[in-house]
This record gives sequence, C-alpha cells and structure tokens, in this order.
Amino acid sequence: MDTAITDHLLTTTRAVRRRLDLNRQVPTDVLLECVSVAQQAPTGSNLQGWRFVVVQDAAKRAALAEIYRRSIDQHRAVQPDSFSPNDSQTKRVYDSADYLVEVMDQVPTLVVPCIKGRPESLPHAYASVLYASICPAVWSFMLALRSRGVGSSWTTMHLLNEPEVAELLGIPKKFTQVALIPVAYYTGTDFRPASRPPAETITYFDSWGEARNG
Repeated sequence: MDTAITDHLLTTTRAVRRRLDLNRQVPTDVLLECVSVAQQAPTGSNLQGWRFVVVQDAAKRAALAEIYRRSIDQHRAVQPDSFSPNDSQTKRVYDSADYLVEVMDQVPTLVVPCIKGRPESLPHAYASVLYASICPAVWSFMLALRSRGVGSSWTTMHLLNEPEVAELLGIPKKFTQVALIPVAYYTGTDFRPASRPPAETITYFDSWGEARNG
C-alpha cells in the first residue's frame, strides 16, 4: 500500500464549503460507488444498519436548507460566544460555514446518513456502539468522494430539528440521523493539511499526561 497516497488523501480531505461547484451534479453512479465503499466500514455486531438518504429534489433541498438555517439561528441564540473565533484559521472556517448556510439550498446533492436504532435511552457504552457503527462509514463515504474529485462537509446543526427532517424525508422513527452532508464537485486542487499541534502534545502513554521519552 502506498502510504504517500493514502496519507495525502487522509490529510487533505477538508470540509469543502466555498469551493463546492453549485452548478455541476454528481452522477448517481458516483454516489453509489462511494456508498459501496462506505459499506466496508466496521459496524457493531455486524448489524450493518447504515442508510444514506440522498436528496436531489430542489424543493426538498430548499426545505432542508431552511431547517438548517433555523437550527443555526437556534444554536447562536443559546451559545453566542461560540461564534467569536480568536485566531485566523478558525475565523476562516467560520466564514466558510456562514457561506454554506447561505447556499445550502443550491448544493446539488445533500446526503443524510442514518443508523438503525436510537440513543436516547441507551447507556453510554451502547450509545457509543451506535455512533461507532455509522461514523466510520460516513467518513469512508467522504474520503471516497474526495478521491473522485467530489467535496463534502460534515454538518450537524439540523439535528436540533431532527424530527422535522425525518418527517420531510420519510425517515422512520427507529433510525438516527448523524449528519447533513452537502456534496458537489469542488473547484481547484490545492487542498493541503491544516495547521495542527505536534502529535506528541496530545498523545499520552500508559497514563494520562505521560509523554513518551526517547
């Protein structure tokens, strides 16, 4: 396995917002190829409870975008300080997120990944299994998109109004939504790794706070 290629894919798969091509549809066969890749992700007890709701209908995309905008407003109302970044990199991320709010209805494909089961009454250990059974698949889906020149971004604010989205898309009550992913071809090719602290500063060995010496 060529680690240079895989590492490049993993370190340059960014949340694409401003650079989504709003005028170019992603073919169905490409989307299904990426879902097929996602199906190889690990899943608790091999239950394979994944579902991917692909939304391309203009009216439903508009309705989803409106729910997303209202959810953002709700979040800002209760946590206004969280929208005041104090460094330039985070400010760029927030600015691009604001742009996505404005154009969400214009993104040609919106994908809502779901997993069978509900976390509300589960102990933490079992709720963790539920999310661990869908999050790897969604990330695999997004990596597969990236390898085909398609951008995406993992958003979750619509979950503040998850029942409304479920009604709009006919998602059964026994399924949990985990994201709303805008999907479109991206413009440009200069994606690069983001600035991150050294791995040694966030990695502990044997006990919390213990660094590896030598």
